[in-house]
Amino acid sequence: MPNVEVLEATEVTPELVEAFERLIPQLSRSNPPPTAAELGLIVDSPASVLLVAVDHEADGRIVGSLTLAWFRIPTGVRAWIEDVVVDESARGAGVGEALNRAALDRARQFGAVTVDLTSRPSREAANRLYQRLGFVARDTNVYRFSLDS
Repeated sequence: MPNVEVLEATEVTPELVEAFERLIPQLSRSNPPPTAAELGLIVDSPASVLLVAVDHEADGRIVGSLTLAWFRIPTGVRAWIEDVVVDESARGAGVGEALNRAALDRARQFGAVTVDLTSRPSREAANRLYQRLGFVARDTNVYRFSLDS
């Protein structure tokens, strides 16, 4: 999308809150959209970057986002892409690719040598995009422990 620009969200605005109220239900039916306070924690965190895709042709509407998290461990800097979502009105137009490329560039700046992400198999278009960008499925087990059980 030639009129879409990927920017780092550096402050919580009403437009950012509205965007997440619209985007998160398209990503997850089980998690509510973040509150303004929760978005503030993400935006202010020294360990993550919230990237948004802004459509200048649609009055600056946010049409996608992702979060890049990074942290240092004894073996180096790890980077992880989370919660990639593109508004259904903008899918198939390169927004997801632009967001991911911006995240990969930022991860390089932080000193990461690899970037990880997970994607549900049912998200076929997203999985094709990740593979086209050069992500490779790892032979690993992903475990989850639920703290609320």
